[in-house]
Amino acid sequence: MTTTDSNIDHKIGNTPLAELSSFSTNSIKFYAKLEFCNPFGSVKDRAAYWMIKDAEKRGILKKAKSAIIEPTSGNTGIALAGIARVLGYKVELVVPEKASEETKAILRKLGATLHETSDDLCPRVGAGTDQSIALAKAIAKPRPDIYYMPNQYENEANFLAHYESTGPEIWNQTRGKVTHFIAGCGTGGTITGTATYLKEQNKDVKIIAVQAQKNHLLQGLRNFEESAMPDLFKRRVGVVDEWITATNKESFDTVEMLSRKEKLLVGPSSGSVMSSMIKVAERLEKGVLVGIFADDGRKFKSLYLQQGVFTEGEYVKALENSKSLSGIEIISPH
Repeated sequence: MTTTDSNIDHKIGNTPLAELSSFSTNSIKFYAKLEFCNPFGSVKDRAAYWMIKDAEKRGILKKAKSAIIEPTSGNTGIALAGIARVLGYKVELVVPEKASEETKAILRKLGATLHETSDDLCPRVGAGTDQSIALAKAIAKPRPDIYYMPNQYENEANFLAHYESTGPEIWNQTRGKVTHFIAGCGTGGTITGTATYLKEQNKDVKIIAVQAQKNHLLQGLRNFEESAMPDLFKRRVGVVDEWITATNKESFDTVEMLSRKEKLLVGPSSGSVMSSMIKVAERLEKGVLVGIFADDGRKFKSLYLQQGVFTEGEYVKALENSKSLSGIEIISPH
């Protein structure tokens, strides 16, 4: 990894907006915002960077003195560990046991110390119910002079990352023609930040929030019937015009379809977003749909093989053929 403190801010964001030509028609256009083109491989690079820089500005985070601790199911942890290593901070992460082995290997390779819990794949965020958040707070509380917990579930910088970058990028890349914005929901930072900006430009842009089914396998997403909505999301949940619940099966089926038709090897949440985009398009006569593809499929080989999304040979071929991987800086678990 060659990213340095002097250029990390120039590497985060400004990700490609790719037309999905196998799905587009003359009247309905499908676009994917390829967030895995961020330096550490996911949409969470934006929030992690904004939260760290905000804490530095406020004097909460100090080099050579502070350590970052955060509960995470994957991408936020990778982003925090990678960016913190560039900026010179130590990182401790509380992760659920069910996070993919590839994800945990990447985190360790980036130098993060891991504390594993028996929590769900995507941690519950209601008061007193999330083991990951509770453990992170228990570690940090006795040493406020050392530990800084960004707390992506409440931190306004998570929202601002997307209000100040993702939203303007999509508006400019579509030349203001975007009609529907579709994003998966976890902390709510991506969807509320992007949506707030887009609606300020055009109040008629429709915002579609994608949540996972109950008892799901879609890392990065949540189901808000079994998990409480994060405070960050609650503050601006009114920007959402429609909710779609994505199932494991349709999400994994769409991951396979995107690999076959578009040569994109994506993560499960991107499959959820794409399957939801297809549902939305089915009832439209015209439109410009933009979906967030939060990460690629390199962290999910074991999950995909286990769930029968790909055979070993099919996964290797998908990896070789995937145009999603060219030029992306990410540390491989192997």
